[in-house]
Amino acid sequence: MRLQAEKLAVRRGARIVIDGLSFEAVAGEALLLTGPNGAGKTTLLRAVAGFLTPEAGQFRLQGGDNEREVGEQAHYVGHANGIKSNLTTAENLAFWCAYLGGGSENRVRRERVELALERLRLLSLEDIPAAYLSAGQKRRLGLGRLLVADRPLWLLDEPTVSLDAASVKLLAGIVHEHLQGGGIVLAATHIPLGLEHARELRLGVKRQSA
Repeated sequence: MRLQAEKLAVRRGARIVIDGLSFEAVAGEALLLTGPNGAGKTTLLRAVAGFLTPEAGQFRLQGGDNEREVGEQAHYVGHANGIKSNLTTAENLAFWCAYLGGGSENRVRRERVELALERLRLLSLEDIPAAYLSAGQKRRLGLGRLLVADRPLWLLDEPTVSLDAASVKLLAGIVHEHLQGGGIVLAATHIPLGLEHARELRLGVKRQSA
């Protein structure tokens, strides 16, 4: 599998933030987006996810599902956790599992939710409404969508926000397993994720390539 971007131009508001950008990432590879604030890291991730339409250029996911857009084959985790405060921890993950197609049978969905709760160290809080979780627990819950449905491409925008050192290490292990399974990761982060062979894509330099 290979994610390719060719001569991208992406607008944010009245300004072209990304212009003439080409890059690729292959199965098992993490591409870390770096650059100053305003360089377009979030803009690029949102464009790959399909939330923004490029002014020019295109994305392709070779080896993926040709019948689906690239964004439909990706998990996107942005600054917001994407959880409902009135639902319990388990109910939030059950919603994401069903919404993202994590399994056609209720039994399979329950198993995936329970495994995700265990992996994220939230199992003891499964019946607690999300409103009562700490900031770090809410962030781990928001990351849970990565585990309840399979997507080859992960788009992570500052995924370590609100996480302590132990949780950052936990996330690094989850990302590593995804890469070992042939997945691709694009991540904007100010904290190293401990990924040995990650490449850097620096934004904010005109006519970039990687």
